Amino acid sequence: MRSIIGIIFGNTRSDLLQGLTQERPIAAVPFGGKFRLLDFALSSLVNSGIRTVGLITPQHYRPVLDHTGAGKDWYLDRKSGGLFILPGAIHGLTGGQSKFPLKDMGLNIEFLEKDVSENVIITYCNQVYNINYHDTLIFHEKKQSDITLIYKESDNPRELEGRTILSLGEGQTVHALEENEAQETSPSLKPYFVDMLIIRRKLLLEIIEGYKTIDTIDLLDSIRENLSILSVFAFLANAYIGRIRSIADYFNRNMDLLDPEICAELLLSKNRIYTKVRDKSPTFYSSTANVRDSLLTCECSIEGEVEHSILSRGVMIKSGAKIKNSILLQKCIIGPDAVLENVILDKFVEIKEGNVLKGSGDNPLVISKKSII
Repeated sequence: MRSIIGIIFGNTRSDLLQGLTQERPIAAVPFGGKFRLLDFALSSLVNSGIRTVGLITPQHYRPVLDHTGAGKDWYLDRKSGGLFILPGAIHGLTGGQSKFPLKDMGLNIEFLEKDVSENVIITYCNQVYNINYHDTLIFHEKKQSDITLIYKESDNPRELEGRTILSLGEGQTVHALEENEAQETSPSLKPYFVDMLIIRRKLLLEIIEGYKTIDTIDLLDSIRENLSILSVFAFLANAYIGRIRSIADYFNRNMDLLDPEICAELLLSKNRIYTKVRDKSPTFYSSTANVRDSLLTCECSIEGEVEHSILSRGVMIKSGAKIKNSILLQKCIIGPDAVLENVILDKFVEIKEGNVLKGSGDNPLVISKKSII
């Protein structure tokens, strides 16, 4: 899709995932054993044929740069186009609800001005999905739309909380955008915006220029204010989209990967989710290992029991240890006879022999990076 470029907002609020975002932005949070959350947004753009992508980075951007490099693993190390690292103007969004701050795009106006593409896809990176935007762009062009908002439908109050609810008319036109902050009882399906949109590049430049004197305005606010004069449509996404805005969300979206249908859609479809390549040895299973309903990556050493859990690279489970409903990030060491249930361990955590750590499904226990228990 040469007529379109992509922008990913990687400076999502940094206070959402407790200790997991203490030293990294949400974009760089590990997910599913070997991925980062950023991989899903970036791979979906690449799989859609987009070869120019701007990544707006947060204040603590080193983990993002370490992961992406020049974009080689996503085929974006190119002479023409490629991956552009764009500085964010608004850092540490710990108290705001802004998704697509115009000030961030205004700071990187040259990225939009020097390109000749007609459209821009803008997306957030605190969601897990595997989407090809080809059909969305066809819809966008057929409707001659200024802006196309991608949406899903739900009657689940938890899923609708904090979402932008769309009021739709004939032909999928958007008449209103309303914020839904509370968990209200919803007796019927409601269309909600999934933080992905297509917008005409020249229109985006006009919006940035028109609101340049206002520091805190969001792109969605500007769209809402100008609905009467813009051609705004909505496109229904028939795909799994797992939002992460709390530690419970992070835990549950990881566990969703143990559902064969969701795992197949996200990780086993013809559209791959790319990530930084690390060539390591396969996982070792001893004669005492007992692994059920779990997802393990390479370089692990398993001597104990693992049930309904996700293990990242280099995790060691010693003899007699029992891991259940847990997420263990890179190079954690679980000592003999230790018990973990509903626990999230950040990288390089060591649990000594015989310790018992238990959380709950709604409130998993999070152990910070490099801790020794």
